[in-house]
Amino acid sequence: MFYYVRRAIKDIFENRFLNSVTVITITLSVLIVSAFGLFFVNARDLFDSWKNGVRIMIYLEPETSEIQRLDTRSRLQAISGIQNIRFVSKEEALDLMRERMKRQQSLMENLRENPLPDAFEVSLSRDSNSPEVMEFLAQRIEGLSSVSDVEYGQQWFERFSNIFNLFKLAGYVVGGMFFIATVFITANTIRMVLYARREEIHIMRLIGATDNFIRFPYYLESMLQGFVGGGIGLGALYAVMMILGSRFEQTLSAEMLTIRFFSPTTCFFIIGCGMLTGLLGCLFSLKQFLKE
Repeated sequence: MFYYVRRAIKDIFENRFLNSVTVITITLSVLIVSAFGLFFVNARDLFDSWKNGVRIMIYLEPETSEIQRLDTRSRLQAISGIQNIRFVSKEEALDLMRERMKRQQSLMENLRENPLPDAFEVSLSRDSNSPEVMEFLAQRIEGLSSVSDVEYGQQWFERFSNIFNLFKLAGYVVGGMFFIATVFITANTIRMVLYARREEIHIMRLIGATDNFIRFPYYLESMLQGFVGGGIGLGALYAVMMILGSRFEQTLSAEMLTIRFFSPTTCFFIIGCGMLTGLLGCLFSLKQFLKE
């Protein structure tokens, strides 16, 4: 085993240029695909955080009595998926509007009566935050007596959810394309190394060396290239994230979004994918070369 490792390292230093091309190719592929993955991870965290903060506003009919309001509240409490219910009177809603529209106080001064309705602010359980469940609950709540309208920003919620799913699909496609391209480039690079050493390989076969004896050092070499390329790609991505992430978080509340990197398990998986990429490229090259 020590012989194979020593020979693989020796081959890497003897063909520094070609091996550097392979490492750089794997590094760029890991960097680009991991950047998509990192954006997806943090976007998912943001989306989940936003979903947990979604509230359904239930507006009551203008002439709803106290008894009808209490009856509506009890009916809401009986609906599965609703976690908390808070009554918002029209006076409280008007005060909140005045507070948020301090620069448009002239509009409020001309109001002769409160145009806002009484409402219930409803928060949902974690299991009920999907667009489909929200739509179902909204339709069910709209059927209650004394309910005038139900609002939870469904258009924005569905639009963001669709964009998120589209980006996830695009990430899978881009990742697959870069994986195939990297395997192809790695295979061609290793094939050039093999052709540069074809006389040595031919002599080894003449004196009785088996194909596995010839292959194994190149397997180790390609996996080492993948390991180095994956490590450099992740390191570069982490450095970029630390630079851009600190500036990005300054513009956002820490409670709203915290930029995070991949978990150690995911990092090992990514480096393993880099090693697998190098190994597959080597397998394709050796399979074709040793047939000649």
